[in-house]
Amino acid sequence: MAMNVNKTKSLKPIQQKLGDTNIILIGMMGAGKTTIGKALASHLGKEFFDSDHEIQKRTGVKIPVIFEIEGESGFRKRESETLLDLIEKKNIVLATGGGAILSAENRQMLRGSGVVVYLRASVGDLYRRTRHDKNRPLLQTQNLYARLNELYEQRDAFYRETAHIIIDSSKQGVRFLVEKLINKLMSFDSNETIQGHRISTMKTVTVDFTPSLEKRSYPIHIGYGILQQIDLIVSCLPQKRVAIVCNTTIAPLYLDKLRSALEGKGVTSIPIILSDGEAHKNWETLNFIFDALLQHHCERKTAILALGGGVVGDLTGFAAATYLRGVPFIQIPTTLLAQVDSSVGGKTGINHPLGKNMIGAFYQPRMVLADSATLNTLPDRELRAGIAEIIKYGLIRDPAFFDWLEQNMHRLLARDPMTLNEAIQRSCENKAEIVAADEKEKGVRALLNLGHTFGHAIENGMGYGVWLHGEAVAAGIVLAAELSRRMKLISEPDVMRIRKIFELAGLPVVAPQMPVEKYLQLMTLDKKVEAGKMRFIVLNRIGDAVMRADIPFDILQETISACMAHE
Repeated sequence: MAMNVNKTKSLKPIQQKLGDTNIILIGMMGAGKTTIGKALASHLGKEFFDSDHEIQKRTGVKIPVIFEIEGESGFRKRESETLLDLIEKKNIVLATGGGAILSAENRQMLRGSGVVVYLRASVGDLYRRTRHDKNRPLLQTQNLYARLNELYEQRDAFYRETAHIIIDSSKQGVRFLVEKLINKLMSFDSNETIQGHRISTMKTVTVDFTPSLEKRSYPIHIGYGILQQIDLIVSCLPQKRVAIVCNTTIAPLYLDKLRSALEGKGVTSIPIILSDGEAHKNWETLNFIFDALLQHHCERKTAILALGGGVVGDLTGFAAATYLRGVPFIQIPTTLLAQVDSSVGGKTGINHPLGKNMIGAFYQPRMVLADSATLNTLPDRELRAGIAEIIKYGLIRDPAFFDWLEQNMHRLLARDPMTLNEAIQRSCENKAEIVAADEKEKGVRALLNLGHTFGHAIENGMGYGVWLHGEAVAAGIVLAAELSRRMKLISEPDVMRIRKIFELAGLPVVAPQMPVEKYLQLMTLDKKVEAGKMRFIVLNRIGDAVMRADIPFDILQETISACMAHE
């Protein structure tokens, strides 16, 4: 009896750490996934599932029969469907089939659904364990060792890509391997954030300026649930007192949680809650922030935290740049658009009735913390608006990313955590490289404005807030693509491909009805106008953007007219 009590007591820390998080075992056939999985589930008090056994239970026939009737492709389809159902469970240990990781969709799905453990064994050990097994269709061959070696070479990289933890399962007993795995789980990297049954590795992208400006370089932390890692914020604070700027939408969702977590680290906070919406990105709201900072006697070492979307981030950054001639600030973006664009690069500012973002400053944050879990509360329309800026990076400089977005758009819209994290990370990597090379937008950084000259005209002309920024950018990029085609830079199929990806994202591809003269008038207020000439970002091809000032006026007019909604 005493042994049982001690056993329960000794397991309590690991059970507390994992909670109902799923443990997912991957590896070659014969690696020990079922045997070790059952023992691990018993130790952790979790339910055990074997995906191959589950497929057999659902179909009523053994796997070799499925292979014989439906072929491997038919089996793989059933396997993916079964895994999709199983990962929705909580508090389980799941042993997957050896080929489950061949599908990129399965790899993403598994990695985003629990702690993935790769049980790795040598080909020799795999041969020893499987040489008498007649129930594995892929191993029914005269030269079993060569076949195992072929499959190992094909799959090992996929296992490594998917796994959070790798355990050598070759020649050790089950009890030893389970103890070893539990120790690995206990010492699991603290950057791995367990949220219910989902887990996501935090990634960090650095905005790294030239060596002489190294002190202004800063990290962008990206992950699911990382807002709980409050030490990331505390480590950037010059004093244990902060002001937190957010809006009436975000405050009820995250403000109290953030303040309580900071208080637990001895940091006091001053909340400054703004009205929500682009219409409030003006002098009046900026002065509201200044009033609060002055009334609470905030000092030069009092950091300001921007908790919210792009409007909150732009206003807070401008306030930080100008209050007491500059105080530290941290970006905590809670919209997709802010996480991939406006929170990165140090552009801050407010709107003027005659133009968007016409008043502001370049002022870099100390850190950006992008928690993709905050996107769970984001309205669908706002999510789609953020995707417009993600697509932009593929178009201006990253054609492989554009291809990836075409293939994964449905997962982004479904808010798959791993897919979102990947899109955020790749967007931030692209922007970080550009910003580091051209902080003040004297050259290459202007390429980030693809579609924005048209888009800002749409936002201003329709009234700030009627069209979301990302919606206006989407229509603006389609305009820029059509302009590029009319200048004989890209082909009609390229334009159609660009239109299609925005349509897949549920974004507008037609500009709103407005006199062409009005468009032209508003575009003359664009920040890229130089020596009285409008400059546009156009596409030489998908993944290659350039700035041009030699746009024939008649082609510009024709483009706007052709891409506009007509009553």
